[in-house]
Amino acid sequence: MDNVAAVPQCKSTPWKYQSPPIKILSHQLKRCESRIKNNAQISFWFDRSVQWEKSALDVTVVWMQGTIHEITGEQNTTAKIQDDSGMFTVTGVDSVPKGKPFLIKGKYVMVMGVVQSCTPEPVIRAVKITDLSENPIHKKAWLLEVEDLHRTLP
Repeated sequence: MDNVAAVPQCKSTPWKYQSPPIKILSHQLKRCESRIKNNAQISFWFDRSVQWEKSALDVTVVWMQGTIHEITGEQNTTAKIQDDSGMFTVTGVDSVPKGKPFLIKGKYVMVMGVVQSCTPEPVIRAVKITDLSENPIHKKAWLLEVEDLHRTLP
């Protein structure tokens, strides 16, 4: 008598993560700690107990937004992006569909990806990058969106 709907699986790209991307800021991701799961896979956890009196949250897959500060690498493979709280690095931008055409310094983008490390500066391997520059509301609302999410998640 289980009324839970099955989670659809993408047949072309197997998604091995159990949670959707978590909205998070650079300074929050810097405070994460790595843990090793039973299957020896590394995961990253954000301790929310001090700020929101909530349990730690798995932030292995994240959603971040910020302004492109720099593009580096021989094939433009890495981007330095800055949100209102700090800088983070995004790798694999050359392999993300439609990732290159708008990867220009000063553009405001959304990045979904898998956390590679948290310190000294967060590093994310990109899965999706979208240009949000045309609507300034995206940037203005971002801090509030992240705050609201962490207040409402159990």
